[in-house]
Amino acid sequence: MLPTRRIQLDRIASSTKNAHLGPAVIVGPDVIAEEGYVLAVRILEDKSAYNTVEDPSGRMIPLRAGDVLAGTLGSRRALRGYAGEVPDSIAPGDTIEVLNLGGVLGRCTSMHPEHGAPFRAEVLGAVLVFPALGDRVGRPAHIRDGAIPAAATLHARFPVVYVAGTCMSAGKTAAATELTRGLTRQGRRVAAAKLTGVALMRDTLAMTDAGAVAAATFNDAGCASTHEGMTVPVARGLFNHLAAAQPDVVVAELGDGILGEYGVADILRDPELMGLAAALVMAAPDPVGCWGAVTLMNDRFGLSVDLITGPVTDNEVGRDYVHRALGLPAHNAFKDPHGLVGAVRRSMDRRAGSLAAAGAAR
Repeated sequence: MLPTRRIQLDRIASSTKNAHLGPAVIVGPDVIAEEGYVLAVRILEDKSAYNTVEDPSGRMIPLRAGDVLAGTLGSRRALRGYAGEVPDSIAPGDTIEVLNLGGVLGRCTSMHPEHGAPFRAEVLGAVLVFPALGDRVGRPAHIRDGAIPAAATLHARFPVVYVAGTCMSAGKTAAATELTRGLTRQGRRVAAAKLTGVALMRDTLAMTDAGAVAAATFNDAGCASTHEGMTVPVARGLFNHLAAAQPDVVVAELGDGILGEYGVADILRDPELMGLAAALVMAAPDPVGCWGAVTLMNDRFGLSVDLITGPVTDNEVGRDYVHRALGLPAHNAFKDPHGLVGAVRRSMDRRAGSLAAAGAAR
């Protein structure tokens, strides 16, 4: 049996932030091969692409061969990135891969040609924590420690602007960021949330930089990534948490696509979460994606898309299709942020009026 030992970390991944690690940690040989546990690993080679990791401050820092990294066990099912899973068993000396920029660790099952092979890393051991003063026996660190709790009941009652997309890299974060900026400049207190995806602070940090008074992600709720069957209570917990900031509106990004494997569909099916919807923005790359997303949202989820954004709106060809064929506004987050915000405000006003009329009728 290998003993515990103290090691010095060169890099601490943002996915581990709930563990509040310092540069010196104690690692043990007994690794629990389950999502959310924190490991120390040594990077085995250099890479020329996809070669950085996000630290707990949100900085992207390079990874080099020999660096000792603290990351989080998890899975990933990215259409335009790596796919991977947590192995059935893990021991010091095993090789594992870095699956995303947030430092999620697992066994890569499929890669993407744009990124090349993922970083391989040697497992050094489980990072141990000592919760009570004077503890001499540590326990494996997990990112659920100190996490925002999931909730069976939704207490929050603020309006939510949901930003969904047909797939990853469809323009969701750009839209969510510009909506946060625009609504803030109109005097609204805006909070930000990312409800699904794989651990990475970058998107909500962009919304914070744009003026959000508070932000939270599923990673804050102790999840390295999201999956079918768990996203609804996590989203409720995040919204309940954000309510303490007294926002006028929350901009909530649904990471990945509406047909992906990260549990977006569960949120779209939940009447309580969708009952908060003040607007539903859809990001899509092309006319087929627009048509499919609008049709799917209506037929499968009984939801109406209020606005189209994303690469399809880069020029008038896509925008004209959305106007003519779908009867929806189409605004590009980069070229027409004022139009984007204005269309969302009109949707918010319509839904607020409908709710007020329904209340008066009762």
